[in-house]
Amino acid sequence: MTDPLFWHRVQFGFTVTYHYLFPQLTMGLAPLIVYFQAMALRRNDDRYRRAARFWARIFAVNFAVGVVTGIPMEFQFGTNWARFSAFSGGVIGQTLAMEGMFAFFLESSVLGLFLYGEERLGPKLHLASAVLLALGAWLSGYFIIATNAFMQHPVGHVVGPDGTLQLGSFWAFVLNPWAFWQYAHNMSAAMITGSFVVAAVGALYALQGLHPEQAALYLRTGVVVGLAFSVLQLFPTGDRHGKMVAQLQPTALAAMEGAFHGGPHVGLAIIGQPDVEHDRLENAIEVPGILSFLAYGTFGQDIRGLEEFPRDQWPDNIEVLYYAYHVMAGLGTLFIALMAWATFKLWRGTLLASRATLWMLLLAVPFPYIATTAGWTTAELGRQPWLVYGILRTVAGTSPRVSAGDTVFTLLGFCGLYLVLGLLFLFLVARELSRGPGAPVAEQEPRAALGEAR
Repeated sequence: MTDPLFWHRVQFGFTVTYHYLFPQLTMGLAPLIVYFQAMALRRNDDRYRRAARFWARIFAVNFAVGVVTGIPMEFQFGTNWARFSAFSGGVIGQTLAMEGMFAFFLESSVLGLFLYGEERLGPKLHLASAVLLALGAWLSGYFIIATNAFMQHPVGHVVGPDGTLQLGSFWAFVLNPWAFWQYAHNMSAAMITGSFVVAAVGALYALQGLHPEQAALYLRTGVVVGLAFSVLQLFPTGDRHGKMVAQLQPTALAAMEGAFHGGPHVGLAIIGQPDVEHDRLENAIEVPGILSFLAYGTFGQDIRGLEEFPRDQWPDNIEVLYYAYHVMAGLGTLFIALMAWATFKLWRGTLLASRATLWMLLLAVPFPYIATTAGWTTAELGRQPWLVYGILRTVAGTSPRVSAGDTVFTLLGFCGLYLVLGLLFLFLVARELSRGPGAPVAEQEPRAALGEAR
């Protein structure tokens, strides 16, 4: 507990996990807002227009808190990870700067136009602002993923005369093959979060008997999009990303599955407890041969177990890595089942009358956030003990002059600040949910006429 490295990792893990609660929803909501706005323009339908306005307000609250919680991480690259920044800043600084200069400013500028410029812009330009808003959110995600992909699978770099990493090929770095599937998997997860939240708000209004038209629209959109992306999360994005891990980070794959011993026909562990001290998976229930098939496409392919690698190259927290991976995979399977059931009820025309299903959709809101957190935990612990895989160990990337006491002190400060921000966020979202999407035009006009008469 007195090791500064431990507290540096705890602090960054806490701040980045808390921060990512918000961008995953903005990235998931942005395309849905474009959909609502496009349908409003195409059908001249007030229901979709009110839905776009309502979800844009939720988007704005998420965006604001996401910006505030993201700023400390930029500083931590210098305060807590100074040697990592000095060593690799010549490469990763490119995408981090592009994220701030292009994607973030595009997203923040267009958000104001979309929220307050509907009457001045007109329908088509207002739709264009929604498209640019989504583009900014997704570009921002790509630049961050490209940065992380370099840490997972470093390409496009050269070693400079001073021993630091420099950019060798911009396009090789930005188009890192690891980034493509990681980005697809990550954005699919963001769409799952967005669609689950939209469906849950629809379920909430339906259970309360409020805003029936909007409740039906949110439920229909949420469950259909949620089912589509829950399936895509499994295949092809999860499948292809998993194959890349098997090929380029075999120790991570072995740790994720608790595979201490390798060979052909290795089974997929459904459940079990890793015992690192004795190199075994206790009480394991496995499906024979499936891990070999999923990783390489054939049941007889050899899987390299952890015992085939030097122990100092093993991920340093195999237990947490193993459980995080299985929580992610288990929840992903349940998402498909829940959304398939809800879609079936929607197809039968009984979803709005099925209070049990509505309650399941409402109570499911936290689980995409848990699954995403578990997924990122799997990716980051699987990369250990490296900061830049195969090049820079985590222990060599810290700031040697920052003590454990300094880091604990600032961590406590972050905990207090984020508690206040979290309460403010919940208050603002609850206020928007209470205000609702507004009354239909047909109800607004008589009220306006009555006001003028008075």
